[in-house]
Amino acid sequence: MATLSRADVEHVAHLARLGLSEDELARLEGQLNHILDQYAKLAEVDTGAIPPTAQTIELDNILRDDVARASLPVADVLGNAQAHDESFIVVPAILGERD
Repeated sequence: MATLSRADVEHVAHLARLGLSEDELARLEGQLNHILDQYAKLAEVDTGAIPPTAQTIELDNILRDDVARASLPVADVLGNAQAHDESFIVVPAILGERD
């Protein structure tokens, strides 16, 4: 069974740019090794009769029906706009001026 040494935990913390104290490194070493132990136990389970899957629970799309309905009146929408030109809302350019 693989275990992580203190040097392994320090190396991973360095790669992740984590500044950990000595107490945090010790606690993290124990927690990570516990996770590896639990994974090793799971790896012993016979899963030969279980078909592979990417999703363990059934998913249902929770979407409303696409029903056409009346939109807001143009005057109401333009009344909320900071600036408008006829029936269009004017917003600041974000990509610069076009040639």
